[in-house]
Amino acid sequence: MDNTNDKKQIFERIPVPQAVRIMAVPMIISQVIVLIYNMADTFYVGRTNNPYMVAGISMLLPVFNLTLSLSGLAGIGGGTLISRLLGENREEEARKVSAFCVWLAIVMAACFSIGIAMFMMPLLGLLGAGENTMAYARQYTFCVLVVGGIPTVLSNVFSNFVRSVGYSRKASTGIALGGILNIILDPLFMFVLLPRGYEVLGVGIATCISNCVACLYFLQMLYKTRGSHVISLNIKRGLPSAKSIFSVFEVGFPSAIATLLFDLDYVVLDKLMVGYGDIPLAAIGIVLKAERFPLNVGIGLCQGMIPLVAYNFAARNYRRMDEIVRFSRMVGLIVGVVSICVYELGAEYLLRFFISDSATVALGTNFVRTRILAMPFMFTCFFTVDTFNAFGWGGIALLLGVTRWAVINIPMLFLLNALFGMYGLVWSQLISDCMMAAISVFVYMSWRKRAGLNVKTREA
Repeated sequence: MDNTNDKKQIFERIPVPQAVRIMAVPMIISQVIVLIYNMADTFYVGRTNNPYMVAGISMLLPVFNLTLSLSGLAGIGGGTLISRLLGENREEEARKVSAFCVWLAIVMAACFSIGIAMFMMPLLGLLGAGENTMAYARQYTFCVLVVGGIPTVLSNVFSNFVRSVGYSRKASTGIALGGILNIILDPLFMFVLLPRGYEVLGVGIATCISNCVACLYFLQMLYKTRGSHVISLNIKRGLPSAKSIFSVFEVGFPSAIATLLFDLDYVVLDKLMVGYGDIPLAAIGIVLKAERFPLNVGIGLCQGMIPLVAYNFAARNYRRMDEIVRFSRMVGLIVGVVSICVYELGAEYLLRFFISDSATVALGTNFVRTRILAMPFMFTCFFTVDTFNAFGWGGIALLLGVTRWAVINIPMLFLLNALFGMYGLVWSQLISDCMMAAISVFVYMSWRKRAGLNVKTREA
């Protein structure tokens, strides 16, 4: 078993490319597996060749992502603070922060699930569910969000915490476990255990069980490794300081708001696309999942980078911190450029992997070839926000998130839809992210200079 000193070596001394690889590669793998299991739902449902079933589960993506918003508030806000506290050698405070954030996540997830159960019908109507898709959307919502809400949120919070103390491989194992199990259970419930016509219900049950298993994995892992890390569920240790609680929300709240606005962007996109029919809605639903592969690779890279940056920022090792940021950014941009080449060449095959309906494939192929062009710029945007989160500068991260979604992306959807119709909705992502990437780089460079993070004069 890895000991505490081994973990400190990753944060402090191992060469940057190797440290980023140790922390990021497991997270990238787990993110890819998460993507595969999310895509597996659409893939298996697509085998029914029923676009209404596909649309029914696709429209739930924004609401499902709300669980990521809740887990981000507690998990990212708490996880980045834990890494910074370790950099300051304040282990007892880190234990109190972890316990506080776990119970915060449980309360928030319980309220979320109860709210979804109470207002399911109007919510689905708001998302665009109609006569052909409502029943499927209800089945999926009940299993994944009402029953599975708490374990889904907790497994993501635990993943952030385990990664924040250097156990990146164990963090990725827990998330990957849920994903692999979901891929196995989907066809079992859809085509073996449940009768025909209940395929969406089968997908929902499989997803719920998978998330519960992932949560149980983290609980037993934390129990077995107790004493070798600072993660605690014992609220009896007492609350963290008011400053620490504020710091959790200072980073976690902007992360949650950014996810909410990201979801709102999807809701608006789906709502506007509904006006062009169920087939375009099904096509954009598949595309939004298909384009997540390079995005999830970038997310995994950032998840591995954040604890390293946060630790070295708190330890005032600005030179190493800067090397980590530069190396991670370079790798992410390379992934973005490569993804453009791959998706432009293989777009049609990608769509046919999910569904054989020719109309859906034709529209989806055009959609994905356009939206993938935004990937390098999209990565630049969320990479910059994650870097600010690692610093604990949540206010700037919030400013960038609100600017990206509320000021640029969402208004751009309405504008281009009015001017160019359906394809204006598709082009909005590229135009918006080009603008926001430039703003993000400018803000990052300006605030680095303002904060005095000059590696030439301020080293460890």
